[in-house]
Amino acid sequence: MRSWSAHVLLWFCLLSLASLPSATMANGQDDQAAPSDTISGMIQQLFPKATRIEPKQQDYPVYPVYQLNELLGYAYESSDISDLPGFSGRPIRLLIGLSATGRFTGIHILEHHEPVFLHGLGPEPLYQFIGQYQGRSLTEHIVIDSHKVGDAATDGVVYFDGVSKATVSVIIINDTVLSSALKVARHKLEGFAQAAAAQPIMDKFEPLNWQQLLDRGYVGHWRLELADAERSLGTDLGSYPSLREAKPGEAFTELWYAYINAPSIGRNLLGDDGFARLQQRLKPGQQVLAVMSNGLFPHVPEDFKPGTVPGRLALQQSQLAVEMRDMDVLDRHIQLVADGIPAFDQANLFQVGGNAGFNPGADAALILNMELPRNHLMIDRAHFEVPVTLPAELFEQLTVEDATPRAPLWVGLWQDRWLSITLVSISLILLTILFTWQRFFTRFPRAVHGFRWGFLAFTVGYLGFYAQGQLSVVNIYTLLLNIYDGFNIGIFLLDPVIFILWTYTFVSLFIWGRGLFCGWLCPFGALQEMASWLAKRLGIRQRRIAEPLHRKLILIKYPLLIGLLGTAFYSLTLAEQLAEVEPFKTSITLYFYRSWPFVLYAVALLAAGMFVHKFYCRYLCPLGAGLAIIGKLRRLNMLDRVDLCGSPCQLCKRRCEINAIRNDGAIDYDECIQCLECVVILRDDEQCVDSISARKKERRQAKARLLATDAAQ
Repeated sequence: MRSWSAHVLLWFCLLSLASLPSATMANGQDDQAAPSDTISGMIQQLFPKATRIEPKQQDYPVYPVYQLNELLGYAYESSDISDLPGFSGRPIRLLIGLSATGRFTGIHILEHHEPVFLHGLGPEPLYQFIGQYQGRSLTEHIVIDSHKVGDAATDGVVYFDGVSKATVSVIIINDTVLSSALKVARHKLEGFAQAAAAQPIMDKFEPLNWQQLLDRGYVGHWRLELADAERSLGTDLGSYPSLREAKPGEAFTELWYAYINAPSIGRNLLGDDGFARLQQRLKPGQQVLAVMSNGLFPHVPEDFKPGTVPGRLALQQSQLAVEMRDMDVLDRHIQLVADGIPAFDQANLFQVGGNAGFNPGADAALILNMELPRNHLMIDRAHFEVPVTLPAELFEQLTVEDATPRAPLWVGLWQDRWLSITLVSISLILLTILFTWQRFFTRFPRAVHGFRWGFLAFTVGYLGFYAQGQLSVVNIYTLLLNIYDGFNIGIFLLDPVIFILWTYTFVSLFIWGRGLFCGWLCPFGALQEMASWLAKRLGIRQRRIAEPLHRKLILIKYPLLIGLLGTAFYSLTLAEQLAEVEPFKTSITLYFYRSWPFVLYAVALLAAGMFVHKFYCRYLCPLGAGLAIIGKLRRLNMLDRVDLCGSPCQLCKRRCEINAIRNDGAIDYDECIQCLECVVILRDDEQCVDSISARKKERRQAKARLLATDAAQ
């Protein structure tokens, strides 16, 4: 028995030892995860000639793709490389194909939660947008500008058609695609490797004049003679009517460039005060290249729009297009003031970097793209490469990992939307002034009524339709899920108008309650008031729901809010579908241009508001419910009441179209939209019963005094 047991134990040990290599091998294969059948099929579409797709590599999360033994390129999931959140707060997962030469072979959408594409415009505009990447190279600078799509592409700049109702989403997708592809290229593709980064030595400075800056190479100089330009174009310059006649000794183009961040360059060119002012404006990691030019063909045309990307000039480094954008900062405070500096036809300070980044310690090149029309049908083109080499003694070397990161994506979005930010901020300041001193302003009812209707028109037209500033319960999903996953404010900064409105609304909830937003800043709410106004002009009588039923109906929006928020933690996709209870996307975001059930629903709610004032706001709006809950924490009751309000006077209650005044005259701040009509009545001596009674009492007292005086005489 003992011998039999020993034999069994021996055989068990031998079998265990024999299985070790295969187990080890299996574990080794698991470390390199093979793509699923679904992913493999998508990769095959990205690389039609592929005969072999290898597992995801251990050193970098990419799938190598081969045709026999020839490397075609790499496929990768964007979420493995870049975790940039989408507008919904969740990352947009893409499967991206990148050839061995740095060209995009295509993109597949794996997962996204962008509301406008899921349940608004539909997926087709998204597919059309990502389809533009196929065949494009990482050496090109991709700019999303629908107005310039179809223009002749200049070297290094390619214009993509955006999606008008999903601007933020496509910018995020573009940033995700380019930033992740650059990381893959720098790790895996020859010729794209990033050199050790450099940064300027900030305590190194020596006063130099213009000629000394040139002699030391601190300012680069390049000159293109007229004859060289004619040889490149293949014809005489007189063939181009857009060119003026050259002056004696004038160059076709004479160009100077300088890296402003280095103090030995920037302080000498801008002066100490100008350099200090520029440093105050710069964000961390922001780099500036000055470009100046003279001649027949300067680096930007006379009609160049400040703050934009130059069309004639491009910057390239390590085979990658480096973004250049005019900073529009050369003014009376920041000027080129170096001793002996010549006058320039054009001078700009460009922010450089973008997705590709810019390393001042590595060689680069400015590309001058020349397009000259002979007539309205013929355009001759040529381009010239200007080597850019900055003096090494002004920089210290860093490892790539220690290099200063580029500015967050939201910084550029805020810069691009500065006008909207300014107008929205001014409007909120005016609204704050009105509400803070409402007791004074409501003494002028015609002015208040005019301001209110003007502001509502601004809310619908500018805040809503133009700036897309309609807040939504979906924003609450994003906030709660973001807090649950680990708060990241960068998600909310992606849309500056929404961020400003949410911040202002949140603060106002603790001062005035929900009414300031619901009555003044909600585009769909303003649209409902306009529908109500139109109904009155058409002679449609507004129905007033009985008080007991009204008090029950206003509770409906609260379980709607709770259900939507609970669903968001179970399934964000389902919650986004259920959020269609809000007609905001159909009416404001998409201008009612949508499939008929959604349009019918939104129009029906507006029509209901023509019979029952602001029907949707009062009974169905989950956003209003959420704001009302937080608004219970308000610190002030700004709407004045007097002793006669409610007993016997019911004038304010009858005039309150949203029925937010109780029978006893008290304001229901959970329902009030702060239209200020009751305050106007209270301040009007001809309408307020308290004022009328006080005047009658005063007249009686005056009459009594007069009679007493007569009797005494």
